[in-house]
Amino acid sequence: MSSLVCHQFPYGSDNYGVLVHDADSGQTACIDAGDAKATLAALNDKGWQLSHLLITHHHSDHTAGLMDIKQATGCAVIGPVQRSSAIKGIDQHVDDNHTFEFAGRQVKAIHTPGHTTDMINFYFSDDKLVFTGDTLFSMGCGRLFEGDAAMMLASVAKLNALPGDTLVYCAHEYTATNAKFATAVDPDNKVLAQRATEVGKLREQGEPTVPSLLSLEQQTNPFLRTRDAGILKALGMEGADEVAVFAELRERRNGY
Repeated sequence: MSSLVCHQFPYGSDNYGVLVHDADSGQTACIDAGDAKATLAALNDKGWQLSHLLITHHHSDHTAGLMDIKQATGCAVIGPVQRSSAIKGIDQHVDDNHTFEFAGRQVKAIHTPGHTTDMINFYFSDDKLVFTGDTLFSMGCGRLFEGDAAMMLASVAKLNALPGDTLVYCAHEYTATNAKFATAVDPDNKVLAQRATEVGKLREQGEPTVPSLLSLEQQTNPFLRTRDAGILKALGMEGADEVAVFAELRERRNGY
């Protein structure tokens, strides 16, 4: 079985889509469908035929191009079970721990509510890839639009339990601001300080900061480190409940 090839492409002001291609089968999946023109252009550039479209959640910057992409390519659309807004055009609904086949391997759906109640992340265990949508960002997490802090804490814990060498593809380029916020609440973290410097250099050059290794997120992402003594001290929340710590981090990030 050949390794999957990922091609990340930007759209909108800060979104990323990702094409996932298997050379042996010729199958190609795309993560989310916010911009049909950008998606079809990326497929054309690579010379790949789209077989699967994987939708993480119902927000329009992830779904606006779904029907146009489906019509243009004839792809199968896989997305979340409806819990809030319906997503038109889904052929197969998946929920937590559901699996489906893509290019001879099993892909696992991980339900990660918080940003929305329908959020699904896609885990390719054979290839050590996870596509986290708006759940887990590089050094951040999604805003709590439909869920609460307890819900999102449980969701990121599912991702935190994956192997450390898993490559995390998130859906937005928020890393520079996330790095500044993380440094503010984790000021003594030397790994974080180094990463923040590297992120700054990448953005100055117009380069993406996504994807990232989960092991690096575990060392630098405050939303995965709600029991860390340094963060608790910086927040003035020593001994506080973990949900309260997560909620405080998210609230502070909202206004950052």
